[in-house]
Amino acid sequence: MNEFVDIFSSSDPADVSNSVRLLLLLTVFSLAPSILILMTSFTRILIVLSFVRTSLATQQMPPNQVLIGIALFLTFFIMAPTFHEINEEALTPLFEEEITLDEAYERASMPIKEFMAKHTRQKDLALFINYSQMEEPETLQELPLTTLVPAFAISELKTAFQMGFMIFVPFLVIDMAVASVLMSMGMMMLPPVMISLPFKILLFVLVDGWYLISQSLLQGF
Repeated sequence: MNEFVDIFSSSDPADVSNSVRLLLLLTVFSLAPSILILMTSFTRILIVLSFVRTSLATQQMPPNQVLIGIALFLTFFIMAPTFHEINEEALTPLFEEEITLDEAYERASMPIKEFMAKHTRQKDLALFINYSQMEEPETLQELPLTTLVPAFAISELKTAFQMGFMIFVPFLVIDMAVASVLMSMGMMMLPPVMISLPFKILLFVLVDGWYLISQSLLQGF
């Protein structure tokens, strides 16, 4: 514990550099969940995968851990170019003491701003700009993250729900067809979901559903 305190109280440049790195690392770890959920493709992917499970009516299959794991690695795959640019432009120069912490923050924010701005609707962005009563920024660099992040989040939610609706439609048709057949046969006590579930799973497998869903998500970014 004393060694940990000595690092922050030391005036040696090497110790100060290590202190900055440690503080930066702790800050990133503390904000990592918020960054992952609100500033990457994670939200859209997880919601779409959840819609797939709900439309199939398979209850907890696949389990939450599997859906989150798939969403996490798809997010890393999609965000890899952005993360690589942040590392090359901001983190590496900072650790080599070529730039200051403020400059590193500015450099690191630009790639993530470019990613979010690309997938943010102008209507959502204008909402938060007008509400904050700020002048419309002329460049992306002037746009604060406090305005861009919520606009990006609600844009991603709308996109995810639009994709979820398109996923629901074919399975809803199967449910309605099975329910109509059961009623015409007088089997009103038999739950239609029990009969339609194998047909929905069969349809999803025949069209290679997981491939199509993953393809749509990747092409959306």
